[in-house]
Amino acid sequence: MTSPTIQKIAFNNLGRAVEKHGSLLKACIDRVVESGWFILGPEVEKFETEFATYCGAGHAVGLANGTDAIELALRALGVTRGDEVIVAPNAGMYSTTAILSIGAVPVFADVGEESLNIDIDSAAAAITPSTKAIIATHLYGHLAEVEGLAKLCSKNGIALVEDCAQAHGARLADKMSGSFGDAAAFSFYPTKNLGALGDGGLVTCKQPDVAQRVRRLRQYGWESKYRSVEIGRNSRLDELQAAILRALLPHLSASNDRRRKIAARYASVGNDHVNHPRVDTEGYVAHLYVVRSTFRDQLRHFLSAKGIGTDVHYPTLDFDQPALAFLSRNFSTPIARNGCERVLSLPCNPEMTDDEVDYVCEVLHSWTPE
Repeated sequence: MTSPTIQKIAFNNLGRAVEKHGSLLKACIDRVVESGWFILGPEVEKFETEFATYCGAGHAVGLANGTDAIELALRALGVTRGDEVIVAPNAGMYSTTAILSIGAVPVFADVGEESLNIDIDSAAAAITPSTKAIIATHLYGHLAEVEGLAKLCSKNGIALVEDCAQAHGARLADKMSGSFGDAAAFSFYPTKNLGALGDGGLVTCKQPDVAQRVRRLRQYGWESKYRSVEIGRNSRLDELQAAILRALLPHLSASNDRRRKIAARYASVGNDHVNHPRVDTEGYVAHLYVVRSTFRDQLRHFLSAKGIGTDVHYPTLDFDQPALAFLSRNFSTPIARNGCERVLSLPCNPEMTDDEVDYVCEVLHSWTPE
């Protein structure tokens, strides 16, 4: 190997990101502490406006986390107990958790072979008179086929919700993730392309009445203070996280560009036993760089032995989770299942050095399964 000084490459290295933006983050913290306002104040309001503008969405509502964002987006669009929501089964249970929290019913559609995002034809075949919405997860930072899904939903009178937790800044022509569906959910978990120093979430939407309902639902269903007109919850983005996200938002495009460059370098590595994702599109922001291999576990062990951290996103289909044994198993999703058995995520964060990226490439190229 040409990089013997490299001892360990972590899958994520949040310490480097904090160090890179240290003075900026400290200024945010000081500003919020000095203001004496910590929940749903001016920082949240400004971030909501700035992020809605960034996405080209009409409205944005800050929340406590991304899973709450999916749930409250669905509820604000009228999804209720017993309604069916079509979703892919290979995206880590987040959307399924939100659906079940409402008392709605997840219906699992298969995914496309190339992107592993929800497949339009499979979603269309899953629609019934009880279907109220489709969730399109932009998995790994690849935009789903949102234009086709939007047409499908419009034709059938159902809502389209984008799960943008892994796709901040992904673009199709002149439209950004978060602006295609009736509503979209974002997570600002620290490892996201736009991450906070804690948890956070947000819903973007087109219609003011949907935004207003999300605002009610995030705070006990209040129409006015202490007057609840429906059952809501406590899911509020705090001032500190909003201030940090405001400071980091102008750096998102450059960060995504760096992720794409790392992904392009990985994609150039030849190995007959490794299948690479497509990276040559603005619809991919490289939140994760996910290869597929029939010998996934061998590859992961080999990389670990060379000091390279990896992860599996995600190893288990939602309806195979032990907690969901009560659900029907009558779902045919062979492509999603095949993906779960073969996917492996390589380190792909914007603070990686060129030497580290080159080292990963060399190790990947050198691997041969036993």
